[in-house]
Amino acid sequence: MAANALPPVFEIELKPYRSLGPRGFAILMILFGLVNFAAGIAFWMLGAWPVFGFFGLDVLLVWLAFRFSYAQARAREIIRLDQDALEVRRIDARGNEKAWRLQPYWLRVECDAEDDAAPLRVWSHGRALTLGAFLSPDERRVLADALREALVRWRIPPGAGLRPLDSI
Repeated sequence: MAANALPPVFEIELKPYRSLGPRGFAILMILFGLVNFAAGIAFWMLGAWPVFGFFGLDVLLVWLAFRFSYAQARAREIIRLDQDALEVRRIDARGNEKAWRLQPYWLRVECDAEDDAAPLRVWSHGRALTLGAFLSPDERRVLADALREALVRWRIPPGAGLRPLDSI
């Protein structure tokens, strides 16, 4: 960034939320594995030994599902509104990046406050870009309000509505 560059009007990094941390995941898998092992032993002792393998498969599938979920948590969206453009950078779980630069003057932010399934979209020149698809409905609404407010601030020219004190 150049020394005389102005700070962004708005900047946020969005990340998918995962409520279970690594320690909690380890505890959950140990407990789940022990319960399934005990149930598998019980079935084995009753003569239904093939069920034991299915309990092991169950633990493996749960572990794989959690690993996939944690891998998806590496996704990011960076939204930055500066003096020139609204820039959206989307980084997927594999690290692949896509970027869009939109002219803020023409942007319209859309997020239906009544519909929890409604996506947050920014519209420009008849085309829409969905933002924060992994956010909760409340988080999408808060982000939409913050983006609208930032666009209003961006559209007001510096010094607009201000007069020198000596002219009063």
